[in-house]
Amino acid sequence: MIKMNNIVKSFGAQTVLSNVSFEAKQGEIFGLLGRSGAGKTTIINILTNQLSPDNGSHRISVSLHETGLMLDEDGLYDRLNCLDNLNVFADIYGISHKKSSEALERVGLGSSAKKAVGQLSKGMRQRLALARAILHNPKVLFLDEPTSGLDPSTAQGIHQLIQGLQKRGTTIFLTTHNMDEAVKLCDHVLLLHKGRIVEQGVPAEICQRHGAIKTVPDLEAVFIKMTGEGLS
Repeated sequence: MIKMNNIVKSFGAQTVLSNVSFEAKQGEIFGLLGRSGAGKTTIINILTNQLSPDNGSHRISVSLHETGLMLDEDGLYDRLNCLDNLNVFADIYGISHKKSSEALERVGLGSSAKKAVGQLSKGMRQRLALARAILHNPKVLFLDEPTSGLDPSTAQGIHQLIQGLQKRGTTIFLTTHNMDEAVKLCDHVLLLHKGRIVEQGVPAEICQRHGAIKTVPDLEAVFIKMTGEGLS
């Protein structure tokens, strides 16, 4: 569904991705873990054709019109209410405004449809950004640190929404620096450090490959073992 092969990307003299290769399968949640600055967002920008790589190839086996994108910067219109924010994009996609109301209900914002975005909490803004990303029922969904800065209870709500989307058949590409989040949600994970892949696979199998590590939450220890640094 999503594939990268030997991707290299530099900004000036700084190489941010070095020979990155992976494949995410249809219907899975694929997690990309790394510290801030590891190259996670650059990978999403390349996959969604917002950036061009210096070398290598990449593909998504659906059209860009069948993908959804939720970035750390939500890009919402503060002066518009929740419903009108989504209606702007419904018009762009050429779909009914009814889809906007349905998306708000799916993320638990149905009762806040007429509330101005500037009055929303951060958690509500995250939910609205997710509603916008799924408005057109994409087959592939890119989520760039979707729970960054949220309290545990609000993050749990976002997790439930993501798991519900997977059950509906959506392939989800998730970036995070939260180890617990990756373990809870992801079928496969890739550990990225300074633009290089240090490990990838099923979380439990990664732990098993690294000897004394016995539990999936100890994936953090794998990252420290491979890089000498933690994720936070």
